[in-house]
Amino acid sequence: MDEKPGDVLTIEELSVYLKIPKSTLYKLVRGGGVPSQKVGRHWRFLKEAIDRWLEETRAEEPGPEGEQ
Repeated sequence: MDEKPGDVLTIEELSVYLKIPKSTLYKLVRGGGVPSQKVGRHWRFLKEAIDRWLEETRAEEPGPEGEQ
């Protein structure tokens, strides 16, 4: 994927990027778990916001021995 600042991803592109099924991604989006924007009937995602979200959620997860 050609990465440029401000890249906007579709639901299909984001599911490939995150390596998760679209159905799982739709559940996360509807639950407010993923930074997103609805444009008409379509969901759009800023790659930069997704990368930041991934870093934040990884930092919140406990380590292998329950450490943070």
